[in-house]
Amino acid sequence: MIYSLKDKNNLIALIGASNDKNKYGNKILIDLLSKNYNVVPINHKEEVIAGMKSFKKVQDLPSRPSIINFVVPPKTAFNITQELLEENYDYFWYQPGAESKDISNMLRKHNKNFIDDKCIMVVTR
Repeated sequence: MIYSLKDKNNLIALIGASNDKNKYGNKILIDLLSKNYNVVPINHKEEVIAGMKSFKKVQDLPSRPSIINFVVPPKTAFNITQELLEENYDYFWYQPGAESKDISNMLRKHNKNFIDDKCIMVVTR
């Protein structure tokens, strides 16, 4: 999945994007945008984040993302992942603090591609 970062046109959905500059949901969004990645904010509460339209959920995007990046608590990430698995999504990336053994086990069971031990900001340096 890291190879897909080589093409900056690939769509990255950032679940947990935020307007709060103190949260990693904002830091990651701004970092990826500054590196010219095609990233869209996903947040069920906010309509606009960093001047961009925010989508309520991944399923609302006009096309399937190449990477679904999570920066939410593990319980929230688990529930969203379950929903996405039911619709056969793939390519999940869990930021440090969003991952859990339960999520990883569920993804392995479904033979999905995922990263749960790396920060996307560090990998894209």
